[in-house]
Amino acid sequence: MTPRPLRVWPGIAAATVFVVSRFAVPVVLPDAGFAALLTSVVATAAILLWWLFFSRASWPDRLGGLALLIVAIVAFRPLLHVSIKGAGMGTLYYLMAVQLAALLLVLAVVASRAMASGTRRAVVATAIVAGVAFLAFIRTDGVTSTNLLGGLYHWRWTPTAEEQLLAAAPDVAAALAPPLATATSSVSEPQDAASLAPEPPRATAIEPHETPPADDATPAPAPIASSGPSPATPSPWPGFRGAARNGIVRGISVDTRWDVTPPTELWRRRVGPGWSSFAVGGGRLYTQEQRGDDEIVACYDVATGEPVWMHSDAVRFYESNGGAGPRATPTLAGGRVYAFGATGILNALDATTGARAWSRDVAADVDRDVPGWGFSSSPLVVDDLVIIAASGTLAAYDAATGEPRWRGPTEPGSYSSPHLLQSGGVDHVVLVTAAGALALRATDGVLLWRHEWESAGAPVVQPAVIDAGELLTTSSAMTGGIGLRRLTIAKTGEAWTAVERWTSNGLKPYFNDFVLHGGHAYGFDGNILSSIDLLDGHRNWKGGRYGNGQLVLLADQDLLLVVSEDGDLALVGATPAGYTEHARIPILNGKTWNHPVVVGDLLLVRNGEEMAAFRLPRANR
Repeated sequence: MTPRPLRVWPGIAAATVFVVSRFAVPVVLPDAGFAALLTSVVATAAILLWWLFFSRASWPDRLGGLALLIVAIVAFRPLLHVSIKGAGMGTLYYLMAVQLAALLLVLAVVASRAMASGTRRAVVATAIVAGVAFLAFIRTDGVTSTNLLGGLYHWRWTPTAEEQLLAAAPDVAAALAPPLATATSSVSEPQDAASLAPEPPRATAIEPHETPPADDATPAPAPIASSGPSPATPSPWPGFRGAARNGIVRGISVDTRWDVTPPTELWRRRVGPGWSSFAVGGGRLYTQEQRGDDEIVACYDVATGEPVWMHSDAVRFYESNGGAGPRATPTLAGGRVYAFGATGILNALDATTGARAWSRDVAADVDRDVPGWGFSSSPLVVDDLVIIAASGTLAAYDAATGEPRWRGPTEPGSYSSPHLLQSGGVDHVVLVTAAGALALRATDGVLLWRHEWESAGAPVVQPAVIDAGELLTTSSAMTGGIGLRRLTIAKTGEAWTAVERWTSNGLKPYFNDFVLHGGHAYGFDGNILSSIDLLDGHRNWKGGRYGNGQLVLLADQDLLLVVSEDGDLALVGATPAGYTEHARIPILNGKTWNHPVVVGDLLLVRNGEEMAAFRLPRANR
């Protein structure tokens, strides 16, 4: 009896759904990326079900094809590039191998259905193996906002941006190494929990602090010197998101006619990978990057971009989704640079020479493993303390000596940085974690208050201080932000409380920080800019796609200066009336997740491949 011809139309239908959902939908509907990914998984399962139960192939062919797929996946895994092997928390390879093999299976069956059975088997087997083997020939530079399965793919033999940098300047870090550490410099031994635990509250007088205004912001900077920061001179941009960690800039109004007067590029320079931003002071900028097996704290001249010194630690952090390198931004204070690396090393360096004053292994001190995305906390300096968030654990060190001063409770994960809230004459160190938010007293680490808002993911973005008694905090899931919550911080007797005022999903930041201005919040709702009213959390508007970009507020002009994930620079109105983009130009090449910095009319930007300085055109010159 003549065997019935293969039934191919169900496989073709499922393959068509796969191609549309996997490649077309993310381009046309960027916000539907996760739904498109799930649809592609369902379509892949449909192809496998078709082959096993509805294709009319012989059972030896059906089961043999499935067995060959499993063998190929196991056989090729040791041959993968590390970026493919670890992508998607280790799951990307298996998913993509099945998807590519399933897609090629359909094409092979269609192409060979009129061939002799032996030839058809060979074609199908070759297609299955080829679908898996292809992944051994590529590497990825990680995920983007529009492609949860990566998308930044290259042939594995093409050099990465970091490899190109090292080939062009292999010995620059060694040549710029600071003077040898002093005799008192040290890397810490682990501290036991009891020695770092805060003491019970003591009945000591606490000096009151002046409460900042509601829109506390980085002031208009004085002219920057060129010989390194002075301990007595405040830095115009001392670290992550500015002096108040709120991304607000004053004292500059820019000409928005960028078609006529665009920003002027002053210099551009390759850098090693990392998601650090800049600290700026004394005519110098400070950032972190990875160069081969060394994690670098680097100092560059602001005017020229030329390197001044580089401090190296022989550690390397890498994970496939975000890539290599440190995540945190250095902090300038008292003539020193405090930098926290992705593996947990906290350095205190002389800002002028780079000489190491002291160093601590914070991960060992607080007994926390390196989290999946690396330690990301930017150091917070409060008086004579340097405060770090090691995942969900806050720890304080003496700024002068590096000696541990206190350690907070062990909380669920967090990639956020400690944030200062001054209320009732007390410095609250706030940290957002997967369990909600908590605040410790800066002087001794005693818990002041805790607010529960559990989430499936570890928060990344900073909270925002509305005024001395009001705070905006965030929560996130594994796939994105959940929303914003306004808390009222108050003290009754000796007890502090943090009470929810409202919760809004009109603005759901994930790892894109937001700003406050004129009674409204502005930031990223997913990949789209959004604004909400601080009175009740009601959304004002939503519009404009910038991927996983970052922004600062030019408060004097009601403008957001946005750097998109693709490296574009845009000016967007910061008013509740509606979304308006005033200007947009490309400024960087490659995926850009780093926070921009504005000092006067100087704009500093970077990503994992390059950094650049621009002069912003001033208005009414």
